[in-house]
Amino acid sequence: MIAVVKYDAGNVRSVLNALDRAGARDVVLTSDPELLRSASKVILPGVGEASTALESLRKEGLDTLIPTLTNPVLGICIGLQLLCQASEEGNVRGMGVFPAHVRRFVPGEGIKVPHMGWNSLSQLEGPLFKGIDEGTYFYFVHSYRADICEDTAAVCDHGGNFSAAICRGNFYGVQFHPEKSGAAGEKVLKNFLAI
Repeated sequence: MIAVVKYDAGNVRSVLNALDRAGARDVVLTSDPELLRSASKVILPGVGEASTALESLRKEGLDTLIPTLTNPVLGICIGLQLLCQASEEGNVRGMGVFPAHVRRFVPGEGIKVPHMGWNSLSQLEGPLFKGIDEGTYFYFVHSYRADICEDTAAVCDHGGNFSAAICRGNFYGVQFHPEKSGAAGEKVLKNFLAI
């Protein structure tokens, strides 16, 4: 069973549809701690604002449960950010799985905020990127980004390098939206399902 975390964050339907296209058949949308613990994989998706999303997780006790999971966990977009140490968005402390801080992009010449659209990845490492070439493009929509850290598994440049993916133990996170990234995004999801 693949468990998609149910909380007040957008874009869940797109993730469920993408999982179906990637071949996942037993998928549940849940906030039940026992289902999250027993699932073969857990996905923390989301589009939204960090402090609001974290508060929603806190209401269900999921902010303390998720970091203790031993099954593979994939955070998507704000899901990655919530797994980090802290975020400037709402000045919140994250779940602390990834040793990175989340900071707002600084607008500048040619640097629009939010970072929205297709961008390429470099320095690909780990199982999520098996069979994916350096320079492959993925789709992003975000105003905040995770710093480069020792667990960075892919890098993207938008006014400077940031962590496009982070892997630490059984935890994985991607800042881009695999569900909106065509064949490359589907490959990332299939790679996660195969872990």
